[in-house]
Amino acid sequence: MAEFLVIVESPAKAKTIERYLGKKYKVKASMGHVRDLPKSQMGVEVSEGYSPKYITIRGKGPVLKELKTAAKKAKKIYLAADPDREGEAIAWHLAHTLDVDITSDCRVVFNEITKDAIKESFKHPRAINMDLVDAQQARRILDRLVGYNISPLLWKKVKKGLSAGRVQSVAVRLIIEREKEIKAFIPEEYWSIRGDFVKNKEVIEADFYGIDGRKSELKTIDDVNAVRSKLDGNTFTIASVNKRERKRNPAVPFITSSLQQEAARKLNFRAKKTMMLAQQLYEGIDLGKEGTVGLITYMRTDSTRISDTAKQEAADYISSTFGKEYLATEQKVSKKNQNSQDAHEGVRPTSSNRTPAEIKEFLSRDQLRLYKLIWERFIASQMAPAIMDTMTVDMENNGVIFRATGSKIKFPGFMKVYVEGNDDQDEEKDRILPPLEEGEKVVLKDIDQNQHFTQPPPRYSEARLVKTLEESGIGRPSTYAPTLDTIQKRGYVALDNKRFIPTELGEIVFNLVMEFFPEIIDLDFTAKMETSLDAVEDGNVDWVRIIDEFYQGFEKRLEKAEKEMQEIEIKDEPAGEDCEKCEHEMVYKMGRYGKFMACSNFPECRHTKAIVKDIGVDCPNCEKGRIIERKSKKRRIFYGCDQYPGCEFLSWDKPIARKCPKCESLLVEKKLKKGIQVQCVSCDYKEDQQK
Repeated sequence: MAEFLVIVESPAKAKTIERYLGKKYKVKASMGHVRDLPKSQMGVEVSEGYSPKYITIRGKGPVLKELKTAAKKAKKIYLAADPDREGEAIAWHLAHTLDVDITSDCRVVFNEITKDAIKESFKHPRAINMDLVDAQQARRILDRLVGYNISPLLWKKVKKGLSAGRVQSVAVRLIIEREKEIKAFIPEEYWSIRGDFVKNKEVIEADFYGIDGRKSELKTIDDVNAVRSKLDGNTFTIASVNKRERKRNPAVPFITSSLQQEAARKLNFRAKKTMMLAQQLYEGIDLGKEGTVGLITYMRTDSTRISDTAKQEAADYISSTFGKEYLATEQKVSKKNQNSQDAHEGVRPTSSNRTPAEIKEFLSRDQLRLYKLIWERFIASQMAPAIMDTMTVDMENNGVIFRATGSKIKFPGFMKVYVEGNDDQDEEKDRILPPLEEGEKVVLKDIDQNQHFTQPPPRYSEARLVKTLEESGIGRPSTYAPTLDTIQKRGYVALDNKRFIPTELGEIVFNLVMEFFPEIIDLDFTAKMETSLDAVEDGNVDWVRIIDEFYQGFEKRLEKAEKEMQEIEIKDEPAGEDCEKCEHEMVYKMGRYGKFMACSNFPECRHTKAIVKDIGVDCPNCEKGRIIERKSKKRRIFYGCDQYPGCEFLSWDKPIARKCPKCESLLVEKKLKKGIQVQCVSCDYKEDQQK
């Protein structure tokens, strides 16, 4: 019979750990939290020092009964929830429920679920850290005070089902303010000139740089004409050749936010999906004869620190696989975020020797893709820098300078394994220039000028929003994915082509919160609150004081809002057409993903219809159809004929109202990694890419 009871959160984690500990240990799962604040009421006694009123979570009765029965039979109980605030709170709640002394050595923590890590952690049990528990309680109570006071007010003044949380309100604010920037943006014209220069039959591409040694901007066609008129023939002289060697360092191991960002860029994963898959890899995967093994370290972390053991194993793998020259001689230390707690290691594989190829058969497609990303990033982080040979050449004619740049990978280093994605620039590629010397002559063979317009700032993708929240000190590793999920479920924002756009409902709620509770959506205030919660975790500040300082001002604003906030009726707007089923008038209604059309005879008639957006292009397949914008079940935009199903024209790329000048076929806007390019669907015609 087992002498020791170990309690973790999930069955998968329990199965993995029990195999490592042996017969004396019985490992059971609590299935997450067992106690929480009640859903039906505030659950916080403000007058009694913000005392929380915890109750057993509905449906957890059978789980608790099983844990209590096992606890009575055990000589000792170990609480082994995740190694963060949330995990510490789960352990504390379990200790309270099972009558475990929180000052005893009952708490066990580990950063990875491997045999060595588990066995080592059980050699060093500790008491429950009440500073961590208090930090989690403070966040939970703070969010409850905000949500359970503002939300009923919004229900009463606007519509049922609304909410306003601290972090989610800031996220919505960022999205709304970005949309305002985009709408207010005024494009500015600018031009570029590119020339093809020839030396010994080799073509060198170069761009206009400036005049008389100074960089010049081309704002109008007149500026372009002035440059071209200044040229004296087609012969240019090589004015300068600058060659240098440049090092490029690898990216540091993943933290939670960078993992979510890179998975979005490279794998097209939503933040929620990334964290779900990472949880599976952390808790353990059945590897056949090897059994169930945790494949990565804990995935909720804001630290890039790596253990010496992991570094040594990675070094051995790199030396034996690529050679010693690929091994980093010194470790790059990343600039630590001022809000980083450095509580854990970075996200890494539990063994460098467990390559993605070796365990491919045991993983689902998406598990493998994420594991490969984590494994490659970590291995690359321990490798030598890449060395690039770069070359910059200035070519001059009568004071007019064209500049050509080239680079060549001299030594790939970490790039042999992995190169970090980037939202703003292309990955490094070889751009080789021929040997050139100062004073040599080159001939301008062809010259091309192009008009451009500056572009507004881009809408937030999930990756950009997570990055902005992190840089602003808003939220913590565990909050990013649920925050993005919540603002979409509430209908405050929607995803359009993987970019966030605010809904009318989101703007209404934002404006009300901004008017009556400005501190809730103030970035500096929210960031300072996160810092205060970190101070509670460090044992430097009393959590009650933090809550009280906030609530004193908040309570006064709440009273004012109750009296002065006007009721807002979201009226149904006439859609200008009749219902196809009952001939009553159709109206516009506000839904989770924005506006849609519905019959005004609801609930007798439940007919609904999507709002059709005509893009002003005739259908190329039929004579009478028009191309309209549609959305797939996964909310991806595509374009089809309004005569469907009679006409089955479909395009994922947006058609435009011009025909191909070469073959008269349809032209579409092709979205590439760094811009949009107009292309023909039938021939090889392409126009210059627009950023």
